[in-house]
Amino acid sequence: MTSAIQRRRVLPVLFFGVLMAALDIAIVAPALPAIQEHFLIDERGASWVINAFVVFNLIGLSLMTRLADVFGRKATYIADVLLFAVGSGIVALAPSFQILIVGRCIQGLAASGIFPVASAVVGDVYPYEKRGRVLGILGAVFGLAFLIGPIIGGVLLRYGWPLLFLINIPFAILIALVALRMLPHGATGRRQPVDVWGMVLLGLALASLAFGLNRIETDAFAASIISTRVWPFLVVSAILTFLFVRVEKTTPVPLIRLALLKNSQVRLAAVFAMGAGLTEAAFLFLSGFAIVGLGVEKTQASFMLVPLVLGVMIGSPLAGRLLDSVGSRAIIISGSLLVSVGMAILGFMEPASVSYYSGSVLVGIGLSGLLGSSISYILLNEAKVQERTVAQGISTLFISLGQLVGSALIGSTIASYTSAVHGYQRSFILLTVVGIVLAFAALGLRGKNEEVGSGADSPA
Repeated sequence: MTSAIQRRRVLPVLFFGVLMAALDIAIVAPALPAIQEHFLIDERGASWVINAFVVFNLIGLSLMTRLADVFGRKATYIADVLLFAVGSGIVALAPSFQILIVGRCIQGLAASGIFPVASAVVGDVYPYEKRGRVLGILGAVFGLAFLIGPIIGGVLLRYGWPLLFLINIPFAILIALVALRMLPHGATGRRQPVDVWGMVLLGLALASLAFGLNRIETDAFAASIISTRVWPFLVVSAILTFLFVRVEKTTPVPLIRLALLKNSQVRLAAVFAMGAGLTEAAFLFLSGFAIVGLGVEKTQASFMLVPLVLGVMIGSPLAGRLLDSVGSRAIIISGSLLVSVGMAILGFMEPASVSYYSGSVLVGIGLSGLLGSSISYILLNEAKVQERTVAQGISTLFISLGQLVGSALIGSTIASYTSAVHGYQRSFILLTVVGIVLAFAALGLRGKNEEVGSGADSPA
């Protein structure tokens, strides 16, 4: 067993590696308007800064976990951290938008391994009774990143958007050097097969879906759906999804355990995860709305995201504490309605500081009821003990799918209107409807008393 001193040295290495990857996600929001201006692209093109990262992050999850089992946690963790630095450098120094997207793909692939491998190291190093607390610390990194990301983004944007990505390089090198000394090797020698076909089909299906949604003209929705710019991509995505499901049913180590989705409560959890991802996608465009709607500078728009993030930070622990007393149904209904009200304020009211801040804070508090603890609570209650880790992967997949669909649709909606402000507000109105739909869907969840007794490991 690893000594207490060694464990204390391991945790900072894992903490700062995960923080680096999580910060990059949080910093993209304030960087997006500056990237648009630099490369002369609209919101439709800007959505690919997010989509490229999400697609490669999803398809890399299985690959990185298998590599860690074969080559060791240390080697894989260091490789992911350094690969993330390479991607960051490509993004920062990209001479064209196409090269920037290549860098984002590399970043997404690298980030797909950092948190899962860090979690596996925790399992290798810490005794059973301490793993939960340490995993909680690593999980809290994402909340910390979203809190300090807009602040760091606002400061660094004064010196140019590339610095937001270049700053990753020295940190990555330092983390890799310390990891080389501190992390255990952790190879298991298990040569489980990698679901290559599943990865390829999922990646192509998601990319095709994003291409199709991104080309929709929302002010002429019906005509654009049946145009050759849109429907072929949607059809290809549907065919690839069908093939992906067939492959996942037969492969020995699937990316997704589809049998879990036969449970109606797990299906609902997937719906809420996707709804949370859609709302998160809107977060990435709020800086742009502040710039065009309120006429503020890019650096100020970055700082204006802080109240929304504070709403998430306040709401998340509150939702977690209330889960045991009121159940997930009440939390998710409340969170969905708060998101809906917040989006309605942003969508229907004249752009102003009061409406911007009040709407974004409500969205933040509501989003905290959808993200994390509520969905995890449902999945932990419904999955068998040995399937709980796999079940949490469903949450990750559908949140990412929501981010992908949301960024593609929001980007295309904004670009469809002559007035950018009108386009942003149309997007927020659409998410108002999404919040209401989620609240009604939550009525299908078990009540508190049923939920407590529904755990897969509960006595019959």
